[in-house]
Amino acid sequence: MIEKSLNIELPVSEDFRVQKNRFLPVNLDIDEVIEEKVKRISIVSGTHGDELEGQYVCYLLSDWLNNNKDKINGIIDIYPALNSLGIDSITRSIPFYNVDLNRIFPGKKNDFLPSQIAEGIIEEISGSDFAIDIHSSNIFLRELPQVRMSAEFKDSLLPLAKKMGIDFVWIHDAITVLEATFAHTMNSRGTKTLVVEMGVGMRITPEYCFSLVEGLKNLMAYLGILNIPVVNLKEPVISENGEVFYLNAGNSGLFVPTTAHYEIVKHGDKIGNIVSPLSGKIEEEVFSPANGVLFTLREYPIVYEGSLLARIFAFYEDHK
Repeated sequence: MIEKSLNIELPVSEDFRVQKNRFLPVNLDIDEVIEEKVKRISIVSGTHGDELEGQYVCYLLSDWLNNNKDKINGIIDIYPALNSLGIDSITRSIPFYNVDLNRIFPGKKNDFLPSQIAEGIIEEISGSDFAIDIHSSNIFLRELPQVRMSAEFKDSLLPLAKKMGIDFVWIHDAITVLEATFAHTMNSRGTKTLVVEMGVGMRITPEYCFSLVEGLKNLMAYLGILNIPVVNLKEPVISENGEVFYLNAGNSGLFVPTTAHYEIVKHGDKIGNIVSPLSGKIEEEVFSPANGVLFTLREYPIVYEGSLLARIFAFYEDHK
């Protein structure tokens, strides 16, 4: 059931809207669902207009639910495009304002448009028992499918992440900017919210999307929202057992990887070269500082001094 969940008037007789596709148990209407206090999960995507992996996940999941309505035991709300203006204009932020929607939550009703959007989204999704916030990377980096969470909420979120068959769980210390994100706001208000990051901006990686949909179905089975068997999916690598290394460019040029994304690398393995098209020389060779998993790799080749090239999760035992 497709519904308009948020509508804000814009100039020139236009409006900003957020739509959702709501799935309910076939034998209950919404009043009966509320009375029986069935569990509700909200799956959101499109917070950034250049993140499209989640769009395909929403399609795949909705398609499966449309064909398996008898398996639904709870409320499943799917919001493919929180930042519909950004998606329509192929803009990461909210156009005209150049504001990152995921840095202004919880928002205010009487503030400027981006803040009104954030406030409306939180009000709409508040009351959900669980939420999944799906992101892609930007156009510069390719990310291994991963769940990210603040150490503040790991005790309640990590058991859920383990049911998704995800490759990597990155638990990080809270920093000030995270307090203005959708996930932090929802977790602070009692809705257990997982952030999924995968793929690359403005692209779709079908195998990542297929895998995530299976993981979401398994999580919802574990939560009792879907009446399907819970299966034992692969255990994720969890970052609290090791250290994340950031590899940044020391020179400008073209970064050419010499190893594949999601490779197990050893200390001293070459990750790639930064080359100069003008001089025909290698400006810099990039090597792994540790044994671990290459879970982030530069996708867009032009780099400048300081540009992020890769992230490696180093296994803890290598740093005793």
